[in-house]
Amino acid sequence: MRDSVQYDAGVTESDLRPAKKPWLPPRWFIRMFWSAHRGVFRRSGGRVGLSRPRGNRYGMLRLTTVGRRTGQQRSVILGYFEDDTNLVSLAMNGWGDPEPAWWLNLQAHPDATVDLVDGPRLVRGRAATGDERSRLWARWREIDKNLDGYAARRSSETAVVVLTPRPDTAEASRD
Repeated sequence: MRDSVQYDAGVTESDLRPAKKPWLPPRWFIRMFWSAHRGVFRRSGGRVGLSRPRGNRYGMLRLTTVGRRTGQQRSVILGYFEDDTNLVSLAMNGWGDPEPAWWLNLQAHPDATVDLVDGPRLVRGRAATGDERSRLWARWREIDKNLDGYAARRSSETAVVVLTPRPDTAEASRD
């Protein structure tokens, strides 16, 4: 009856155990799913695979960054929600431990392009910090009830990535 051992203020040993981590499919399945999603997007000419966020559901966007080592364009499809004019995503790697390559690329070269259902948009990426990060994390938690459990699988804090609109080069050169 080890679970019935009483601690201060009525806390049992079972209360002190870490919360059970939510189930995730195997890593190979996650990678295969995202690869198939990108393939469907490519084969459909971009007509299938992107969506707008609605209510408590995230949308899907295509982010194109510049590779930090190669200098070549790299694209990935991400979940996002809108925060005023900004787009907000999470720098997760299928909830695996390493940082996703797109986030490392964005840190090295913050200017990027996103493809949305409405068309392309020029953005600049950055990590949310402080109160902004807390507010945006809470919004993600409303969308995904298992967010904290998934994040607990990682050894480092998951970055909340804010993609802010930037003027295109033609508008910037007129200023």
